[in-house]
Amino acid sequence: GNDNSEALPESMPSAPGTLPHFMEEPDDSYIIKSNPIVLRCKAKPAMQIFFKCNGEWVHQNEHVSEESLDEATGLKVREVSINVTRQQVEDFHGPEDYWCQCVAWSHLGTSKSRKASVRIAYLRKNFEQDPQGKEVPIEGMIVLHCRPPEGVPAAEVEWLKNEEPIDSNLDENIDTRADHNLIIRQARLSDSGNYTCMAANIVAKRRSMSATVVVYVNGGWSSWTEWSNCNARCGRGWQKRSRTCTNPAPLNGGAFCEGMSVQKITCTSLCPVDGSWEVWSEWSVCSPECEHLRVRECVAPPPRNGGKFCEGLGQESENCTEGLCIQDKKPLHEIKSQNLETASDIALYSGLGAAVLAVAVLVVAVTLYRRSQSEYGVDVIDSSALTGGFQTFNFKTARQGNSLLLNSSMQPDLTVSRTYSGPICLQDPMDKELMTESSLFNPLSDIKVKVQSSFMVSLGVTERAEYHGKAHSGTFPHGNHRAFGTMQARNKAMYIQNLSSISTTSELKTTALFGHLGGRLVVPNTGVSLLIPHGAIPEESSWEIYLAITQKESSLQPEGSDVLLGPEVTCGPPEVTVSTPFALTIPHCADANPEHWNIHLKRRTQQGKWEEVMSVEEETTSCYCLLDPYACHILLNSFGTYALIGEPISDCAVRQLKVAVFGCLSCNSLDYNLRVYCMDNTPCAFQEVVSDERLQGGQLLEEPKLLHFKGNTCSLQISVLDIPPFLWRIKPFTACQEVPFSRVWHGSARPLLCAFSLERYSPGTTQLSCKVCVRQLKGHEQVLHVQTSILESERETITFFAHEDSNFPAQMGPKAFKIPFSIRQRICATFDTPSAKGKDWQMLAQKNSINRNLSYFATQSSPSAVILDLWEARHQHDGDLDSLACALEEIGRTHSKVSNLTETELEEPDFNYSRQNGL
Repeated sequence: GNDNSEALPESMPSAPGTLPHFMEEPDDSYIIKSNPIVLRCKAKPAMQIFFKCNGEWVHQNEHVSEESLDEATGLKVREVSINVTRQQVEDFHGPEDYWCQCVAWSHLGTSKSRKASVRIAYLRKNFEQDPQGKEVPIEGMIVLHCRPPEGVPAAEVEWLKNEEPIDSNLDENIDTRADHNLIIRQARLSDSGNYTCMAANIVAKRRSMSATVVVYVNGGWSSWTEWSNCNARCGRGWQKRSRTCTNPAPLNGGAFCEGMSVQKITCTSLCPVDGSWEVWSEWSVCSPECEHLRVRECVAPPPRNGGKFCEGLGQESENCTEGLCIQDKKPLHEIKSQNLETASDIALYSGLGAAVLAVAVLVVAVTLYRRSQSEYGVDVIDSSALTGGFQTFNFKTARQGNSLLLNSSMQPDLTVSRTYSGPICLQDPMDKELMTESSLFNPLSDIKVKVQSSFMVSLGVTERAEYHGKAHSGTFPHGNHRAFGTMQARNKAMYIQNLSSISTTSELKTTALFGHLGGRLVVPNTGVSLLIPHGAIPEESSWEIYLAITQKESSLQPEGSDVLLGPEVTCGPPEVTVSTPFALTIPHCADANPEHWNIHLKRRTQQGKWEEVMSVEEETTSCYCLLDPYACHILLNSFGTYALIGEPISDCAVRQLKVAVFGCLSCNSLDYNLRVYCMDNTPCAFQEVVSDERLQGGQLLEEPKLLHFKGNTCSLQISVLDIPPFLWRIKPFTACQEVPFSRVWHGSARPLLCAFSLERYSPGTTQLSCKVCVRQLKGHEQVLHVQTSILESERETITFFAHEDSNFPAQMGPKAFKIPFSIRQRICATFDTPSAKGKDWQMLAQKNSINRNLSYFATQSSPSAVILDLWEARHQHDGDLDSLACALEEIGRTHSKVSNLTETELEEPDFNYSRQNGL
């Protein structure tokens, strides 16, 4: 269009016509080095064309103009060009790039072309970022970064491998499009080499420093060969097996296989034993055929392990009348068979006679025993033999100096009158036919019971239930007088313990002597315990049992994404053999959701290697794992070293961490150190931190909190916030620390420590208040509020919860168990017997939330006993006998309605003893 404000080189023509149309417009151009560039412009119809640069007309003398005629239209065509030098561009200092456009005239008016920019082209020499060499495992990802030098126009990047261009279009595994970077998604051996980044524009080409990439292969073991034959033909020797580091073999500096390439074990080859004859038997009676026999067998010893059989005859016969008798009736082999039949008949009749005599003696003995047991009477059908075990008792001592020891397996000493009462959890009977079937409800011997009726209770009449009995001589072995007692249901409250009372011993180990009565062994304040059932150790034998926690770095190194979920626990000695499974309790830190975790139990072999025993969710008869929210209870038959390993199935798998903050003054009295720990949420992990802090003079500043750390590969941030600005300061850039995910997730059981150093401006500042924030990116967050005095004399003590087992590291005999032995015997006798209505040990397991792997209990001699052992291990801290009694009721085994019993008194108790044992 017209631009009348412009000063044109000559007056605008007034004749009518057509506006100029540009056939060629000037292009953007770059000045390379000192060479000028040419801008061209072509239009029709055009009387004149002039260039205008940066708003000013270019002098007419600088234009080169050509004129022609378009044959098709007859219009005049004009083409104009100008030169632009480097000096012109450098001298221009405008707000934008140097530009030029051309203006064409016709009879109708003027037309303007597009603006063409002119820039000086260059390419700097140094790369902003050179690629760096890497060593990566095979199938790992390779990322080589390259930032080319600054240049105009911007440089294009090309990658070279061993001086040959890389074409990412020919290899899907290679990508060079992402911001000039080279990405190899899965490294192959062929990807090893020297990589160079090449940058180029219209001015020059630049080469980066070469980066050497090495793709290595870590060695892997082949399968073990078969065990060789025992090298000793007879007696003790050894056999071996081997494997090679060829699956795959290490390449390009990859790690050689860890472990042994040869394993040896001892073996014993049974030596052959040749047979030998026993002495000849006596000669048989002389037969009518005048023959007698004698025999011998090859049993002194018999041939074994390929030994030779005895040489010679096993039977001899000879004439017993020195030839005076002639055998003319029957052949000798028939005579022999008749003699043998006669001898077998005599043995048969003798055996039958002895059996009849034994049965008669047994009948008489049972009759006498029943008469001796019928001296008592029962006012009502006695369910107290069961429910008494679940009552709450108060004890008063009537006679001094006669402390009663509880042993429910012995006959009760009832020479003194006892009174029992207390709350129980019973309902109406559901299976009355069992009233006469089950040994569970047979009353204890020599007990008379009078129980108040529910009707009397409803009227408010309180009447004591009385127990009477008399003693029989000889019922107490070794002269010990034992009293029948019952157990008190404990609540689940933990007692508060001071930080200073935590053990500082470096070895977490406890030992005790156990015998046939069994007992319980715990490592205080760690949640680790061992329950040895009654009868697991044979009579007349005892063992010093130990239970220990490995405090140094565990020898178990989880593979892949597996993590160690709790302490490595050792129980022993290994040579102890038990007749029934013992229960080992190990705490864990997993949020045990089977959809997110696959948890395994592993055991260390004698060679120091770890082997998997079982998965917690699998069905097996070798051992049993019961996973509770914070601990795993394991039934085992052999002692050894065990650990729990977790395999996360999804990113939602949660490892529970306990966060605690400690503080102490540093050597410089103006500095104060904050130490933040993230440890497994297990008592033993916290115990280790407390022990270390006590040695350093640290003080717990806030009650520890629980952090749910997800397996989503996001890191952990720990920061100190809200520091009083005019009283305290923290070093710049140190108020926030970030810990990589792998260090938190795969840090075994070692606590994670982040330390912060705070400085006070004045020695008069004795109070510190701030916040410690611990958060996982895209995850859970916890804030600990610190408000403390840095002076020990003014500091408040922070209490925390500890296990009640700290005062009782070992308990032997009946006091270690919550269920009295007599009650336990009756439960086992009842539920081990199959019932037509299915009310057997399987129902007992289900009522106690044991619904999985019931085949394990089926292989035990007494399934109910093992289920009760598992109950004892789970309820060692609460002893919730009421829930067990109610579970028995629901099955329908109770059959006497007792609505309430009043307060009970015993005359000869040990009150402290009873409190300690849940009685």
